[in-house]
Amino acid sequence: MPKVVIYPGTFDPITFGHIDVIKKSLKLFDKVIVAVSDSENKNYLFDPLERIEIVRKALFSDLKLNRKKIIVISFSSLTTDLCKKYKSNIILRGLRAVSDFEYEFQLAGMNRKLDNKIETIFLMSDVENQIISSKFVKEIVKLKGNVKKFTTKSTIKSLKRKYE
Repeated sequence: MPKVVIYPGTFDPITFGHIDVIKKSLKLFDKVIVAVSDSENKNYLFDPLERIEIVRKALFSDLKLNRKKIIVISFSSLTTDLCKKYKSNIILRGLRAVSDFEYEFQLAGMNRKLDNKIETIFLMSDVENQIISSKFVKEIVKLKGNVKKFTTKSTIKSLKRKYE
């Protein structure tokens, strides 16, 4: 049976930090489900369909990653329910800095309480990408700065269109 991992997030927008985590997970798992959150408790720059399209373009058009190993979906359920749907018992989370750990630790604990068969694993992006956050990328683009070092070409185009 193939080993499937669920990588949930907002991806608003996807960054090289997210992409590092996805690339590393491809070495460990047969299939990576990139699950774009459709939660309504955040103010997103991009709607769910836009974020899915941005992620797909970044991964498959810009970076030419393996379409057979990555599925990009939208979800509005509990991540543990998503795990059941895709027959996965592993949730993948990315860590950038120590400040992320407390929130991620609590989230992993809650998911474990919801379903004790599910494990959360953490991967860190490469050092040069650990400081990147979607929030900062959006702010830099809004202020007409250069974000080439932070995300893919197609993502930058989508960001610039939003702020024109």
